[in-house]
Formats: sequence, C-alpha cells, structure tokens
Amino acid sequence: MDLQGFGTQLASGTWVTVQLALAAMACAIVLGLLGAGAKASPVAPLRWLGTFYTGTVRGLPELLVILLVYFGAARVLNAAAGALGHDGYVELSPFAAGVVALAFNYGAYMTEVFRGALATIPRGHIEAGQALGLGRRVIFRRIVLPQVWRVALPATGNIFLALLKDTALVSVIGLQDLMRETAIAVGYSKQPFTFYLAAAFIYLGLTALATAGIHLLERRTAHGMRTLQG
Repeated sequence: MDLQGFGTQLASGTWVTVQLALAAMACAIVLGLLGAGAKASPVAPLRWLGTFYTGTVRGLPELLVILLVYFGAARVLNAAAGALGHDGYVELSPFAAGVVALAFNYGAYMTEVFRGALATIPRGHIEAGQALGLGRRVIFRRIVLPQVWRVALPATGNIFLALLKDTALVSVIGLQDLMRETAIAVGYSKQPFTFYLAAAFIYLGLTALATAGIHLLERRTAHGMRTLQG
C-alpha cells in the first residue's frame, strides 16, 4: 500500500491514539472504583451521586461529552481561577480534553462493572479481615480489590476495546491522533480509500494487540486462582 510519504505521520498519530486510550482507561478505572464505592456506600447522598453519575453519563453520546469538555472545561477553570484571584487564561489541550471526556464517559460503565464485581464478594471475607484486626484500607487492598479485579477483568477488557475505537472521536477537536493524521493525508493526496483503509488496518492491529494482552491477563489471573484453590 503506497502511503506517499505519510507513513511517519500515521505512525505518530497511532502513538497518540495509544497514549490517549491508555490514559483515559486508567482514569476511567479510578472513576469506576470511586463510583462503585459511592453506589455501595451506606451514606444516601453518595449513593444518589453515584446513581446520578452513571444514569446521566450513559445517556449522553460520547462525541457530545467530548465537545462539552473541550469547550466548557476551560471556561469553568478560568472562572474558578478568577474567583481565587489568579490572572491569566487556562486552556485545555485537545489531548487533556480527550482524556477527561473519555474517562468521564467510560468511568460510568466501569462503575457498573465494579459495582457488580463488589456484589460477588462474600461478606465473610471482609469479616475475616476485620477479625484479624486489619484496617479498612488493608482489607480493600489485600482482600477486596484482587477479587474485584478478577471478576471485572473480562468486562473491563471489552470496555477498553470500545474506548480504543472511540478515541477517533477526539479528532474533531484537533488532536493529532490516527484519525486526524489520516484525514490530513486524504486532504493532500486525494486518495480517501487508500488512507482510510490503512487506518482501518491500524485500528484492527491495535485491537488485536489489546485483545491478546487482555487474554494474557485473564490467563494469569485464572492461573493464580487455580493455584490458590489447589
């Protein structure tokens, strides 16, 4: 496939796409844990907040969330800075906006994944940790989190694959990702089929690599459980 000298640009855009997907997924996992903790909390306002977050965000298109974050977050940050007496203009980069928007959106899905995983943990495991005199943080880190991760891993992998494909939406706010670099190449070469086909193969390659990595993690987790049970 003749890329007419645009191979370097496509490779650069691919690297930006990978960075965006990994950063957004890491933040989404953190938001998912916080959201699941809120929905499982005995404090009613936290439960309401968690329910409002997941119900609202899952009802919004990803593209709309990206646009709202990119064009609205800077205004909020500048208003907050002005209220605190700070001068200057705060600008949110397309990459940062993409990470925030994708993490905010997929954090809602991760919240439900982790909430379901938390529900599978027997209460007796936590009570055993308490009987041993372990603190809440230690119980969460040593007992709860490993079991939650094992149960949530397959769904987490599926969500990451969806997020990886949705990184293409961030190109609308100017991020030089794979989709943006492909559009630039199309504009110069006037060969849309060639370059969009190349982008399709790259996305398929990224998806294949991510799928292989997820399967490897699942096998390692299952092996650890079999060893423990044995």
